Formats: sequence, structure tokens, C-alpha cells
Amino acid sequence: MLGLMQSQQLLISTLIEFAARHHGDAEVISRRVEGDIHRSNYRHLAARSRQVGNALDRWNLGFGDRVATLAWNGYRHMELYYGVSGSGRVIHTLNPRLHPDQIVWIANHAEDQVLCFDLSFLPIVQAVHSRCRTIKRFIALCDEDRLPKDSGIPGLLSYEAWIGAESSIYEWPDFEENCASSMCYTSGTTGNPKGVLYSHRSTVLHAMASALPDALDVSARDAILPVVPMFHVNAWGLPYSAAITGAKLVFPGPAMDGKSIYELMESEKVNYAAGVPTVWQMLLSHVQANKLRFGTLTRTLIGGSACPPAMIRAFHDDYGVEVLHGWGMTEISPLGTVCTLKNKHLSLGSDEQLKLRAKQGRSLYGVDMKIVDGDGQELPWDGVACGDLLVKGPWVASEYYKGDGGPILVDGWFPTGDVANIDADGYMQITDRSKDVIKSGGEWISSIDVENIAMAHPGVAMAACIGIKHPKWDERPIIAVMKKQDAELSREALLAFYEGKIAKWQIPDDVVFVDAIPLGGTGKMQKSRLREMLKDYRLPNT
Repeated sequence: MLGLMQSQQLLISTLIEFAARHHGDAEVISRRVEGDIHRSNYRHLAARSRQVGNALDRWNLGFGDRVATLAWNGYRHMELYYGVSGSGRVIHTLNPRLHPDQIVWIANHAEDQVLCFDLSFLPIVQAVHSRCRTIKRFIALCDEDRLPKDSGIPGLLSYEAWIGAESSIYEWPDFEENCASSMCYTSGTTGNPKGVLYSHRSTVLHAMASALPDALDVSARDAILPVVPMFHVNAWGLPYSAAITGAKLVFPGPAMDGKSIYELMESEKVNYAAGVPTVWQMLLSHVQANKLRFGTLTRTLIGGSACPPAMIRAFHDDYGVEVLHGWGMTEISPLGTVCTLKNKHLSLGSDEQLKLRAKQGRSLYGVDMKIVDGDGQELPWDGVACGDLLVKGPWVASEYYKGDGGPILVDGWFPTGDVANIDADGYMQITDRSKDVIKSGGEWISSIDVENIAMAHPGVAMAACIGIKHPKWDERPIIAVMKKQDAELSREALLAFYEGKIAKWQIPDDVVFVDAIPLGGTGKMQKSRLREMLKDYRLPNT
């Protein structure tokens, strides 16, 4: 017997039409590449997204053809999110922080047909356009009068001229919800980047689940600043979950420094922001150095890499800002867990709550997870046993685009490459990446634990722990440290700081002070590059 419910495909176009109909005047604010603040709303954004659909139809772009973007967070980028996917094409967000050769490889592999880009990325496009074999049309995200002359890019159009001639009346096509909607390439794999292809169904389900109270808790009462880039796993899905809830969106554009982020937060009364730890370190440094306070900010979502407990404590204790610690991957759309407290945890003291908040948190409905040992046997949820983390669910990748890398699932589960433990309440904690775990004398040392202690020192701006070969213990940890400006910090002082906070055999053997720790295109520390920087390093007394 079948249920007697109406059948409607879960399509991305339904999200923006819902927002326009029920939250039409909710604001979408953008700091533009031009430097000014642009004010729009969901009703206007939906109309312009329909113009994008008409413009793509006029070009006879095929169903499922890829439209690439090289763009900051802003209203035009969001219009493309909906206009491209909603009209049956696939939006492919390229990461402008990658090397031009990587951008070329990815664009060719994806067989992109159109490239839309912010003018700040014009030099990148000028460097790569002749090598992008399948891209036939280039669009600068600007007004007609801002279109650069003699750009060297054949047939370059301005976005406003392109969609300006089109009607805002457009009938979104109806098609199967499992059709592809968007694409993002992950650099977290060996070899060439691999394409993750999201569907309309997976995106809508992810948007609904992530908006739930025990997930990102997104509502029409929020003013959200997604500092996490829209070219990084669709800004963690916030452009979609904000639309279905009617939340105000505030886009930072290219100004990603602490001062600019703080000023935009204050002027637009942002109460909720999302970004990676490196961005929030810049924000905290600006606020602390200038003795500022947050006027409206009450929550921040931190993900992309483990958030140091010292940062969680600083936000909470010094500024009254709750940190939602999250975990995810490009391959899981990206949200897998968020650390929100249960009712029974509300009576715990602040130190006990902090221990929980430092974990990556509990699964959203739709994501199942487990940890396994080297033989693939599931390990207990006791908060002690560590193993390889596997996940599955309706917004978890089943394979990479074009089958790259071959079959990726293990008995239907996706191996994340993370090492983790899970406690009896289902709180998961990443202890390392499988490739970064340090094995010393047969015992595992968590590089994240070592880094978190260093980050708690007032003189440390950033820290990264790696393993160094040792003739007796196989590997020993060292900590690479970037000091805060004008901080006086010695090797001996930092090593002494570890005493009593970690087992003696887990204390790093050495401290290496560096001018900078290499970061990847999404703000994560790149330990492979750090190892290359320190390839000639030798441990003391070996």
C-alpha cells in the first residue's frame, strides 16, 4: 500500500521560490568587489536568478552542462547558485586560491562551458583562459561600465548586460531530483583533485537537516555572515538553509581581514557567523588588540579544521559568543556533525561543558557514523577507543566524478580519512587525520591535542604538530609555532607549558619557530608543505 501524499521533486529552484514568496523582503547584503555595500532581498534575488535561467536557455546550454564560477561571497554568486542549478545545469565553484595549473586541470576535467568571475580574479582568468579547452563564454560579474577594456579574453561580457536583457518571468523546469545540481573538487586526496557531484535531492535534504535546532539552528530571526567561502563546499550550505528559513544573509565579498569582518558584523547587526579557525583568529586578534566588543554576535560556527579549545573559551568567556563546533567534508555536502549540548549537559560546570564543546559533536539525522580498527571491526562508543571514521547517508558521496579513484565505499560506508573516538552520548572527536597521526613506540599521539595546548599559550598565534623520524621510537612529535606579534616566547617556556596537561611521552621533543605555517586554499594547515619546509630538520640528540 502506498501513501496518499502529493509527489513533488526536491529541487533547488523550490528553495528560492519559497524564500521569495514567504520571506521576500528578508535582506541579502553584500560587500562588493567595487568596495560598496549592495542591498537586495530574496524577492529581487529570485527574479534575477530567473533572468540567469533565461540567459542560459538563450545560449542553448545543455541540461547538465557545467557553469563555473571564480567568485567571492556575494549576491551575484548566489543568483548563479539558483539560476544555474534551477535551470537544470550544474554550477561548479572553482577555488581561486588554487594554483592556476590546478584550476586549468579542474576546469578541463569538469568540461566547464561557461566561466563567471569577479574582477579581482581577472589576472587568474587571463592566465588560464586559453588553456581551458571547453569554456566557450566568459562573464565578468560587474556592471557594463566596469568591464575591462583590452582584457585579452575573447567575447568577454558583463554579468549585468548578460542578464539585463532577459525577463524575470521564467518557469523553472521540473525534472528528477537525483539529477546533478552542483560540483566541487576536493584537494584532500592524493594525486589530482577529485570531483564531488551533488544532486538536487542531496542539497535540499542537507539544507533542511542543517537548519534544525540541534544542527546549525538557522531561523528567520538570524542575520548570518558566511565567512566560509561560497567556493568551499557551497559555504557549508548556508545559502540554501538561509533561503528556506528566511534568514538575513550578509556576504563579506573580498574583504576577509579581521577589521573588515568586524565592521560588517557591527553595521549589519550580525548575530551568527561561520568560518574556519584561521579567520576567527584574525577576528579575535583585531577585537582584542583594539579592546572592542561584539554588539550583536551571539553564535559562531567553526569548522574546516579542529577549533582549539582556547578559541572556544575566548569567544565564550570574554565575549559571550557561543561556538558551534562542526565537522564535515566536501564529500558529505559538507555537514556531518555539530556539537550542541543535550539537556543533561546544561547543569555541568563550564570546564566540563568546554570539554564537550571541543569535540566535533553529534550526527545530524541523515548521517550515520562508526569507527573501525585496522581489520574493519567496529569499535565501541566509549570515548576512548580510536579508529578510522566512516560515514554514510543521503548527502554522502557514493563515488567521485568520472569514477576517479575507483570504488570508494567500504561495505556502503565512506572512509573519511579521519581518526576519531565516539563517546556513549554519540559525541565524536577527531584525534587526527590518518595520514597525520604520530606513532611513537607503538602508541598513537594526537597531533591535534598537541596543537591545542600550544594554541592555549598567550604568545602563540598558530601551531602545527608533525611527526619526525626517530631511530628508537619510530616517530616523535615536534611543534611548529608562529608567535604573536611582539610576543616573547622561548622553546623552553613553551615545552614547560605542556607539563601537567598531557602525558610526558606525548610532549613534543622540540619547538620550531616559523614565520608562517602554510595554509591551503580553504584555510586549513597544510602539513605536507610544512614537512617539506622542515625536510632537513633533525631532532635534538639523535
